[in-house]
Amino acid sequence: MVAADIAWMLVATALVLLMTPGVAFFYGGMVPLRSVVSTKLQSYAAMGFVTLIWALCGYSLVFSGDEGGFIGNLDYFLLNGVGMEPNETYGSTIPHVLFMLFQCTFAIITPALITGAVAERVKFKAWLIIMSLWSLLVYVPVAHWVWGPGGWIASMGGLDFAGGMVVHMTSGYAALVAAVMLGNRRNFRPEESSSFSALMVLLGGTMLWFGWIGFNAGSALAANGLAAHAAATTILAAAAAMSAWMMCDWTIHGRPTAIGSAVGAVSGLVAITPAAGFVSLQSALVIGLVTAVVCNYVTRLIKQKLKTDDTVDVFACHGVGGTMGSILTAVFATTSVNEAGANGLWYGEAHLFIANVIGSTAVIVYTMIMTYIVFKVVGYFTPVRVSEKEELTGLDASQHGEKAFVLK
Repeated sequence: MVAADIAWMLVATALVLLMTPGVAFFYGGMVPLRSVVSTKLQSYAAMGFVTLIWALCGYSLVFSGDEGGFIGNLDYFLLNGVGMEPNETYGSTIPHVLFMLFQCTFAIITPALITGAVAERVKFKAWLIIMSLWSLLVYVPVAHWVWGPGGWIASMGGLDFAGGMVVHMTSGYAALVAAVMLGNRRNFRPEESSSFSALMVLLGGTMLWFGWIGFNAGSALAANGLAAHAAATTILAAAAAMSAWMMCDWTIHGRPTAIGSAVGAVSGLVAITPAAGFVSLQSALVIGLVTAVVCNYVTRLIKQKLKTDDTVDVFACHGVGGTMGSILTAVFATTSVNEAGANGLWYGEAHLFIANVIGSTAVIVYTMIMTYIVFKVVGYFTPVRVSEKEELTGLDASQHGEKAFVLK
């Protein structure tokens, strides 16, 4: 084992764990005051429930063995055999238990991202059940396809450095299905902003940007040059995306906004996630720029044209941004950055592009079908959407009996 690698991966794990509270602040600032606590707690709860699921069987089903390329087995059930010695397959210079914890933080944040699409209208009890089932039935299989031993997307040659398909596409397309199934909020007006606090959004966005360095650079699994490169591509893509988003808003609406700038940065962070350790610094700038323009358009399309209440633009940023990132990874990836990767279309090879397109398509279809099934099944046993009275009162009071602020 290498002490520097262990130290860096402990830091990276802490950084990614911080991202889930970052999501909570980011989303909490974008809803009305009456539902801030509820929105934040839906994300925060993942740190408890998903961690327990991961320890019970989630980690094992992703990273132990293989059953036909679709799912793992239960060799690591209840973390049996996950100890302080390295696992040669997953981080040969760090303890196996540290790799498990690092991957746990990815499993935690993924369902937390979905909550922004159902803000102000999902019952908390129903959400806990949905989140748990979704983690097992969607996140776990897709993670195995991409990162697990024998996973079929990886075996086909698909590349996803830190979770474009696994984290962002699954959460983004699940968010679209959830928003459509639950329907719009009673007072949904796409032309009006209901955001409680732009400052809270900026705080959450800052926590995400900060934590994303661990998310992407930590996926190198060592304190090495590739980790430094991934950190650089992450920051550059986010900067390009934030700037492009700001210019789009300025051009279309006549003024930039703080919330738009934060959302733009996140779209760039999402897009560079699958590419961070495979593309050049110059390509990272292009990926951030192009993705921001596309995602900016999709946010307006979804809300203003299609009248769909994806409350905090989860689908536009994570679904579309993750898809863009996966495809652009297959365009700009180069073995000059990472010998373990592949050359993309830009460098004259099509195999990676085909693999990532097929893999992305499968992830989209599987995620949307399974998310629909999970919501439907849970709905047979318990109400999923709050009543009109509960919604208008606010979920903070109706679901939790709490207020975001008590001013005396």
